[in-house]
Amino acid sequence: EELHYEIGVWLFKRVALGKISFKEMGEKGRYLATLQGETLGVLGWVARYRVDTYRSIMEEVEGGRRLRSISFEEDVKIGNNLRRRTHFFDYQKRKWIKVRQRKDGVRVRQEVEIPPGMVYDDFITASYNFRYGVYGEIERGKKYTVATFPKKGPSSYEVRVASKEEEEKRKKSEQFKDGKEYFVKLFLDPEVTHSKEGLIEGWLSKELYPIEGMIKNVMLVGDVKGTLIKNSRG
Repeated sequence: EELHYEIGVWLFKRVALGKISFKEMGEKGRYLATLQGETLGVLGWVARYRVDTYRSIMEEVEGGRRLRSISFEEDVKIGNNLRRRTHFFDYQKRKWIKVRQRKDGVRVRQEVEIPPGMVYDDFITASYNFRYGVYGEIERGKKYTVATFPKKGPSSYEVRVASKEEEEKRKKSEQFKDGKEYFVKLFLDPEVTHSKEGLIEGWLSKELYPIEGMIKNVMLVGDVKGTLIKNSRG
């Protein structure tokens, strides 16, 4: 599938575009998911046309019942400068390998042991596992905790699905569109969202893909809103 989003801040409806894609790779049981956002127009010029790209290569495990990250790459390109961080997960040897490319091109490598029985889901892999019930059946009023690889912040993040009562209040307080089924709050590492709390809140469809969302209190720009504008699903 490929989902396209329009991103706005303040009174500006379209300051950036975002895209999430998921596709099968050449090897059976392996998949590539990519999340990319790029600035446009005047804000793009101010931000030196920043492009943020996250790529996750994942494999089927447990007889196809869940996905597990093999590698996770984070790219931030600002003008001609590229900062890249790549995480490799070897669960046979229980090794988590971190490779960081600095602005001057120098690569720094670090190796960390993965605790026995631990599986680290990056936030992209986790979003697909969540949709397909790996962390439990999706129910209103329920909270889900997902283990992720520890960085500067917490080593897990949280998804809260609103109760029916909270959902109805949200529908009354905003312009409601067809297709919105579940209201959720997602608490990520603030480093990922570039915000104070790491809070994303918004609506999922009946099939549990994002319809509309907002990252709260992003540094320098405030709330950032994304709205689905194109949906190509196989």
